[in-house]
Amino acid sequence: MPLNLPNLITWLRIILIPLLIGIFYAPDEWLAPGGKNVAACAVFVVAALSDWLDGYLARALNQTSAFGAFLDPVADKLIVAAALIVLLQLERVEPVIALIIIGREIAISALREWMAKLGQSGSVAVAYVGKVKTVTQMVAIPLLLYHDTLFGMISTQWLGTVLINIAAVLTVISMVHYLRRALPYASG
Repeated sequence: MPLNLPNLITWLRIILIPLLIGIFYAPDEWLAPGGKNVAACAVFVVAALSDWLDGYLARALNQTSAFGAFLDPVADKLIVAAALIVLLQLERVEPVIALIIIGREIAISALREWMAKLGQSGSVAVAYVGKVKTVTQMVAIPLLLYHDTLFGMISTQWLGTVLINIAAVLTVISMVHYLRRALPYASG
């Protein structure tokens, strides 16, 4: 396991998961409910930005590694799943939406592992629709965590719900895309 700056930043993202969850279990005397929303939103935004930063630094510093390529998407899936479970508990996201997104992440991870064993990992490389899905999720989740109004007039719950529903649709589309790419190798 190469210990370099990009990988340390990825580990930081994983370490932020218990903090994100723990914020909502803190006593109200320590942090009022509105403060919990702001803190959780901030933690998630830091995690999302660190995802971009670790990739940028890995390329800029020529510190890419097989371990980093493995760990980075795992960290992404873990923080998204943790946030969705918290939002589910807070009743800010519908169970079917959380199930679609988390289920797809598990299914596609398994598909990628299988395709790698077949020597066909390029067949299920990240597609444009997957990138759009990720961006939509990464905007929707902080809005749902924040759970207040922006500029005194935009309901983040409403906007976050619209975006997470779009992300769920894109999730299904991207999953179908990856499954279609893998289908020719299913008989092998």
